[in-house]
Amino acid sequence: MSVPYHAGWRLTTASLQDRDGAFRITAALRETFSTITLAWADAGYTGRFVRDARKIWDLAVAIVKRPDQTKGFVLLHRRWVVERSFARLTKFRRLVRDYDTLPAAREAMIWTAATWQLSNRPTR
Repeated sequence: MSVPYHAGWRLTTASLQDRDGAFRITAALRETFSTITLAWADAGYTGRFVRDARKIWDLAVAIVKRPDQTKGFVLLHRRWVVERSFARLTKFRRLVRDYDTLPAAREAMIWTAATWQLSNRPTR
């Protein structure tokens, strides 16, 4: 089950596989933002999701994956954007621990944290 808190975004339960949740999120994303033509995804989304995204929503999905023969830390193209976003959100203590039992409460805290961060940017 997913709970909408914005027309283009969804928060899904932990019991839902990421690949299955991607279909719901992509459908909602496409309805809200029809001009998006490219999305980046992690290697777990290869296969059916990439094919269906192209066929159903005319959306190209670029898979960001680690080179096969590398060891240790490797900077992956576009991956830092997601990691940076998570790092900024975890500055808020309520988002570090699972205090909330309802998805709607968790969503509200994410919106609060993101709004606070964006509102402080112009003042720097």
